[in-house]
Amino acid sequence: METKKALPILFAVMFLVMVGFGIIIPVIPFYAENLGASPTELGLLMAVYSLMQFLFAPMWGRVSDRIGRKPVIMIGIFGLGVSFFLMALSSQLWMLFAARIIGGVLSSANMPTVMAYAADITSEEDRGKGMGIIGAAVGLGFIFGPAIGGVFSQSSLHIPFYIAGISSMLTFFLVLFVLKESLPKEERNKQSTGKRLSLLKAIKGPESVLFFLSLFITLSLAGLEATFAYFAAEKANLGTTELGYIFMIMGLSGAIVQGGLIGKATKRFGEGFVIQVGIAVSALGFLLILFTNSFMSAAIYLTVFGVGNGVIRPCVSSLLTKRSKTGHGSVTGVLSSFDSLGRIIGPILGGWLYSIAIGLPYISGIFLAGVAFVLFRIYMASPKVSTDAL
Repeated sequence: METKKALPILFAVMFLVMVGFGIIIPVIPFYAENLGASPTELGLLMAVYSLMQFLFAPMWGRVSDRIGRKPVIMIGIFGLGVSFFLMALSSQLWMLFAARIIGGVLSSANMPTVMAYAADITSEEDRGKGMGIIGAAVGLGFIFGPAIGGVFSQSSLHIPFYIAGISSMLTFFLVLFVLKESLPKEERNKQSTGKRLSLLKAIKGPESVLFFLSLFITLSLAGLEATFAYFAAEKANLGTTELGYIFMIMGLSGAIVQGGLIGKATKRFGEGFVIQVGIAVSALGFLLILFTNSFMSAAIYLTVFGVGNGVIRPCVSSLLTKRSKTGHGSVTGVLSSFDSLGRIIGPILGGWLYSIAIGLPYISGIFLAGVAFVLFRIYMASPKVSTDAL
């Protein structure tokens, strides 16, 4: 399938998947409370989904190397849709947990396989552009999804789950009838018989800095999302409506940069340079956030952070798929696992740091960005890294 035709379809698929996922975000806390969930149980309900993705994303990535991308993407989207319908029908808390677990296990197939698909259909020169387009689709889906969920939840808390389920099923048929397979049978044989990448190998391997960079991206973003509402209320007296607009502005800015500028920047300067700029801009964003005192300053400072944070991920994905000796699905599966780990740890760490001092999560973010920058500089300055371990 030609790249020019495939990438827009892949963008639409990932956008619709993330819209469906985003629709339930503003609803699920209230839905769970109605089923008797305590604050601790609500936290576990949110965490269990990311835990399942952490555990199963590498497996689905390897499966896609063996049987092809399209069937695995279809499994992921179908499983996500089923989980939404199960949540809509849940009448007890354990049923909601079961639905989230099922959704986490099956939908963990989506992100690594879509990234692997993008790697399959793009040349090394255009790899950054392909990964940037996927990142833009994810960002836009997270913007529109919660807005749709918030509107439809006003009449009934069940409706957003049904809408998300229907959206997922429509996306399933889009993949079934429109998306072509990106991995020929002969390539599947090569990738499935090659070396396998596990989490342990990723930590010990020569590309470990890139995986930890991915963890840093998600960890810092999740920590910010978990604490900024309290920080903004304290520093600028901002409420939920203003915060919704601020995160929407941040998300739109990040999506524009990922979808429109990443490809050009990586072609001209290379992924390594763009990653370093992204880390530096993220650190600057964290520093500026400490001086938030109004709606306008909050929107600008979070946008600075969001743009810096957002450009790193596509470049990391691009570099890893270029350097890895394993199948694309294998490496993107482990990469997705690191992302999920960040979503598990980030809110907990951010909340704990905030309880010590209100600006500490962002000061810590500056420190982590500095460590990430130094490690990446050392990594980039070393002789060309052998990827045999991957």
